[in-house]
Amino acid sequence: MAKTFRIGIIGCGGIANGKHMPALKNQSNAQMVAFCDIVEERAQEAAEKFGTPDAKVYTDYRELLKDSTIDIVHVCTPNDSHADISIAALESDKHVMCEKPMAKTAADARRMVEAAKRTSKKLTIGYQNRFRSDSQYLKQLCSDGELGDIYYAKAHAIRRRAVPTWGVFLDEEKQGGGPLIDIGTHALDLTLWMMDNYKPKAVLGTAFHKLSQKKNAANAWGSWDPEKFTVEDSAFGMITMENGATIVLESSWAINMLQTGEAKTTLCGTEGGADMQDGLRINGEKHSRLFMNEIQLDAKGVDFYDGKKESPADLEARLWLEAVEQDKEPVVTPEQACVVSEILEAIYESSKTGKAVYFD
Repeated sequence: MAKTFRIGIIGCGGIANGKHMPALKNQSNAQMVAFCDIVEERAQEAAEKFGTPDAKVYTDYRELLKDSTIDIVHVCTPNDSHADISIAALESDKHVMCEKPMAKTAADARRMVEAAKRTSKKLTIGYQNRFRSDSQYLKQLCSDGELGDIYYAKAHAIRRRAVPTWGVFLDEEKQGGGPLIDIGTHALDLTLWMMDNYKPKAVLGTAFHKLSQKKNAANAWGSWDPEKFTVEDSAFGMITMENGATIVLESSWAINMLQTGEAKTTLCGTEGGADMQDGLRINGEKHSRLFMNEIQLDAKGVDFYDGKKESPADLEARLWLEAVEQDKEPVVTPEQACVVSEILEAIYESSKTGKAVYFD
């Protein structure tokens, strides 16, 4: 008989309500028994909507972690608290799913990796874009060697005007950065995962504060206050890997560019290429002819098809619980997520110094 996991939620804001709690609610082997938020009303509302009848509510995560009956904790707080809360949860004998990015700093990310090893508890990071159907299909192609040696890639995270003006997104102290650490992190994670290459050699980057200084700017979520916009509005990086492979990373919340798209990748290999810019497209050469295939990943038009499509968030939650139950590596390992944080931090550092950052 499958184990039912008792789960605690720390941070009951947007990402918890938008992804974590609805996905866990859809898992038959998950019970949300504890909810914590610095705003007690938010935790109470989450408990009433998603929790068991006897779910407990906390305003201090340390009190939640004292409950020895909790098996798993989901950390859905601002970036600057990811490390401390995750490490405390691991040391409280709990498995941890931490929302992306892994941490505000690379040093904190490394602390989290060390804590998971020391406690022998599972730790994963919420990079849900790996669980999209196009990502899953492309990953299988890459694993099967269909693209050959992937030596050049682009990680795309471009919004024309979609600055998140709520919460602490514009607060560098809380978040550690803007679009690069918020959405660029997804695109970079996806690209590194497809390439199965986690050995960076050097990073050169630039971060800009250009459109952020405009008053009454057009924006999907209303204009922002330039004085409170302390993070970059766009950032770009070039990453070279130990084997010579090169990745260009582009990220923005606000930029004058029409070709937009986030959590997408373009891959160029010796045997073929792929991109997610306009659906999933595979290109290459067969029988001395160039080809390009658009991959259809749904069953539209099939009269007898009555299957339910599993959302990326639901698949992420299901495979995470499977990893805990079967004592196997999660899809997103802490070591992989740590490399993402190290590269992002190197882009910020390079932008500040004007020099390339080299990895040992």
